[in-house]
Order: sequence, then structure tokens, then C-alpha cells
Amino acid sequence: MGIERLMTTTLEQRAIGALTGLAIGDALGMPTQSMSPRDIAHYYGGPITCLVDAVPEQPIAPSMKAGAVTDDTEQAFLLAQRLIADRGDLDNNAYAHDLLAWEDAMRAKGSLDLLGPSTKAALKALAEGVSPELTGRFGTTNGGAMRATPVGIAFAPGASLAQEARRSCYVTHNTTQGIEGTMLVAAAVSYALEGDANPLQSAISFVNDHPAQGYWSAKASVLVRTERLMDWLDSKGRHVDDERFAHMLRYEIGTSVEANESVPCAFAIAARFATDPMRALCFAASLGGDTDTMAAMAGAMLGAQYGSDAFDQAIAAQVLRQLQQDNGLDPAPVAQALCALRSAHIGSASSASQDSE
Repeated sequence: MGIERLMTTTLEQRAIGALTGLAIGDALGMPTQSMSPRDIAHYYGGPITCLVDAVPEQPIAPSMKAGAVTDDTEQAFLLAQRLIADRGDLDNNAYAHDLLAWEDAMRAKGSLDLLGPSTKAALKALAEGVSPELTGRFGTTNGGAMRATPVGIAFAPGASLAQEARRSCYVTHNTTQGIEGTMLVAAAVSYALEGDANPLQSAISFVNDHPAQGYWSAKASVLVRTERLMDWLDSKGRHVDDERFAHMLRYEIGTSVEANESVPCAFAIAARFATDPMRALCFAASLGGDTDTMAAMAGAMLGAQYGSDAFDQAIAAQVLRQLQQDNGLDPAPVAQALCALRSAHIGSASSASQDSE
């Protein structure tokens, strides 16, 4: 099935595709996360082209089985479930308790190494009684962005999308960088679900129109870096080969957990490989650095644009099977419930507009 045909999928099918793409990207990048390109080539025999077991030398998820997901997928579904329970009006105090309960479950499984640095610090502060409005004031990494997909599904582009994207990352990433990254991914997913012809550029415009706010940090802007990388891609980047493109991302942008590195990379990868989503995710998984999160964000944005059929169906089936068996998660009913929230908010906004006339 060609990409042109995939673009005719329904909003609900694209929403399922967003959550499925997130999980596939996460699973492909799981074995290589925090590894260098040299180590990836050494331990896996070259670039990632399919689901593989993590080697014992994997620094974060040693020996995890092929197809397993990380905190990227688990936290995205946790946020989705909270949005659904709160009918789209996110209760941050309840969400903070959800995160603490989830952390306890991670500890029981011996999986705390999977937590990102900002999330670890925020949850420690939460456990010590710090207000959720303050726990994320130093969080500049990509934890908010990696779990932003449900917000993009639940809200059409507009003020509510901006508000809930900001609110969704206050607990762990309440900085300008953390919020910008979250809003960019949420908006890209939301515009893709609308059938927008260029959802990535529309997301950039959206965040420019809805300033991120949040606590100040001396680190570079996620939005500005994303804009500049996308401009380079349009003017010069499409003419370089994959090796030069990868070199540029690694050495001129960075592929770390910092939102101002990994979010621009995910946007550039999704744009460069827009007509070949599986190639995009395998490229991200082979890049080095925070591979699982870059692949997860790219997978969510491309899945939102084209639906689940854009991905290799054997790989998708394995990831979805393990997601249900190991994590008790299923994208379809979650996507359906989030789409219902989207419809309800659109209806409410329409009614409010008519009442004011």
C-alpha cells in the first residue's frame, strides 16, 4: 500500500497509528539506547533493521528481549489513561500520584534504570512532598516530549492543545525547553491527525504562536533549534546522503536526552524519511544516543500521519503482542477513547462559540 493511499485513513486509524508507531520506534531503539554508533555496529553487526534482543553490554536495558518497550511507551500510556479519566482536564495532583505508583512498579520490576534523569529527580522531589508545580523546574530533557502523543490525539490544534501540553509536563519538565519539546510533538501529532499536508512545519508555527512559558534555563531553545534544522533540511539536507545526515545530527545537533537535541533530531528524521516510516525508525535506532526516544517520537508523528499500515506488519504485530502481554497495554481502545475526548472538546468549543454570538 502506497503512502498516498495511507493518507486516506480515518482519524481514529491515524490515532492508533500514532500510539503504535511510538511503541515500534521505542522497541527498535531499546537495544541501542545510550550507545555510541561504534558500539551499535560492534554489538549488533551494523545498523538496526529489525527488532533485536539487547546485548548484555546494553547500559540501560541489558539483555531485554526483542520487541520490549521502555518508559517512553509506558509513560505515554500512563498519561493517556489519566487524560481519559479526567475527561481531558488533566489533574496534575492525580497525575503525580500516578507517576509515583508507576515508579514503585518499576522499582518492583528492577527497572529503575529506565527512568530519565529529569523524571527521576522530579519523582524524588514528589516523594519528599514538593508541590507538583515545582518538581519539574529543572527538567530540560525529553520526558515530556516522549509522552506527548496522547495530548496530540485528545486535542485538535488550538488553545486547549497548548494548555494541556504544558500541563502534561509540569510535574517533571516545567522549563521552557521541556514545554517546547512537549508542545512540538503534541502539535505535530494533532496536525497529522487533522490531515495537514505538513504537520511538522505546522507544529513549529503553532509553538511560535503559543509561547511555552515554564522556568528559565540557560540551555538552547528546542523550538529555535528545530526551526533551524528543518530549514537546513529543506535547503541543503535533502541533498546529502544518509551517512552525512547522521554525522550532522550527531555532531552539530546532538542526540542526547536533552530536549533541544533529541526533539529536533526526531523532527528532521521524520521529515527526511516521510515517505518511508520504517526506514525513519531504523535510522533513528542506529544513530546513537537517546535512540529509543528519538525513534518513538518520529514513530508517533509518522504513525499519526499515515496510520499503522505504514509500518512493517510483522514488526508491528510482535511489538503489539508483547506490549499487551508484558505491559497490559493495547493502543486501539486507548486511541478510541482519546479520539472521543477530541470530538467532545471540538463540540464544546463549537457550542461555546455559538453561545457567544
